[in-house]
Order: sequence, then C-alpha cells, then structure tokens
Amino acid sequence: MAQSQTARQIAETTVEVRATGHVRDALGVPKLSYTFEGDTLREFVEAFFADHDVRDLVIAETEAESTTRGWAPIDAADVPGNLRKNPDGEQTRAYARILVNGQFNENLDGFDTELHDGDRVALVNPFMFCL
Repeated sequence: MAQSQTARQIAETTVEVRATGHVRDALGVPKLSYTFEGDTLREFVEAFFADHDVRDLVIAETEAESTTRGWAPIDAADVPGNLRKNPDGEQTRAYARILVNGQFNENLDGFDTELHDGDRVALVNPFMFCL
C-alpha cells in the first residue's frame, strides 16, 4: 500500500546562515534565512550548495585540501578527550569550518547533526593575509 503525500510529510527546516570571509564575498551578504527539506546538516549542505555556488570554498575533496603545510602531526593517543575528524567527503578545507549554533560540526554529530528551526549555521572561510 503506497503512502499518500499528505500522510508522509517531508520536514522543512529554516535556519539562519551566517557567512564570513570568502563565503560572505561569494554570497554577497553576511547572513540570510534558508529553508530546506530535511532536518540534518547533511541535507542542509546538499540543498544550500545546490542553490549557492560556495561548496568549493568550504568542503575539501581531498586530504591535501583539508590540511595545510606546517601543522604538527597529532598522536591521538597523547591528546586528552575525544579527538574526532569528519570522514572523507565531509571535511572542510584548511581554515574553513562549519559551525552549528557556535560549535564545530565535528564536535557534534558531523553532517548527521540534527537541525531545528532557528538554528544558526555558520560557513566560515576567513581571509588570510601574510606580510
């Protein structure tokens, strides 16, 4: 028996998107309200990047894009707490980050983080100036 469209409602979530640096320049605004189908960061990212061409400013496709020369190697056994890294394909570029209500997404549930109406999603890719 097929479910009717009214019986199976697709959730919509509206979040406040904040953008800094290169992402802000590309969007042309520092913040905007965004409604998407679903309720996870993964669904937000897929919808937002389909509507706004800023994916390459935030998401790393390779390990080399997610790290930068000069960072000290980390021995996870010596680090207190829970050192977590997003899986391949869900990592941000070096210096770029995605935050949900002020917390790095990898410190929550990564791209599986649940979003609610009114949550703040920040797409951060700061300008880097070296003299």
